[in-house]
Amino acid sequence: MATAFARTILLYVILMVGIRAMGKRQIGELEPIELVLMLLISDLAAVPMQDFGIPLLNGVVPIITLLSLSMLLSFFSMQSVRFHRLVCGNPTTLIKDGVIQQAAMRRNRFTLDELIDELRAQGVTDLATVKYAVLETNGQLSVLLYPADAPATPRQLGKAVKDDVSIPVVLVNNGHVMKSGLSDKGLDQAWLERTARAHGFHDVQEILLLTVDDTGKVLCVGKEGK
Repeated sequence: MATAFARTILLYVILMVGIRAMGKRQIGELEPIELVLMLLISDLAAVPMQDFGIPLLNGVVPIITLLSLSMLLSFFSMQSVRFHRLVCGNPTTLIKDGVIQQAAMRRNRFTLDELIDELRAQGVTDLATVKYAVLETNGQLSVLLYPADAPATPRQLGKAVKDDVSIPVVLVNNGHVMKSGLSDKGLDQAWLERTARAHGFHDVQEILLLTVDDTGKVLCVGKEGK
């Protein structure tokens, strides 16, 4: 039992380190080469976890090899557009100037039902409003509407808009103080405790989430029952 526990933990750590090293893009968006990598790694990791007769090294070496190969291919893809297209393919236009490209859909085995589902997921219910729909190499569908059907921007309406967009910094996460956030905003523990009391909390540990943005706006959410 102890051997199984140790082997599982070690493989898990190796996989986590390897996937983090691949970058966040690979985690959020799997292209064909990355999908194949994940499938192979899952099989390679499962065997040494279950079969104690196989040396752990026989599972670790292929996993590290595949992760290294993936990072190497990613590096070459960043250096060469042609290599990236060779490995990952090209985006495919499924709707062009409002016309469904049936041949492109057949090549990608993309059905009308799938197209309608993808458009509906992006809030588009009328095909006539779509000028372009592009199937990206990671399987996502990018949709561009005709200008007359797209939401108007303040610039198009000729209105001036104050730039008040800022990213809130988390200062308390589930009762834990984020000291790096306090430091970034130039705040201290005393300010945090005063803010907690101002929102009706006796202790910072009663707070689920507390954020502050560049304008000084504070969002404070308490834990359930607090």
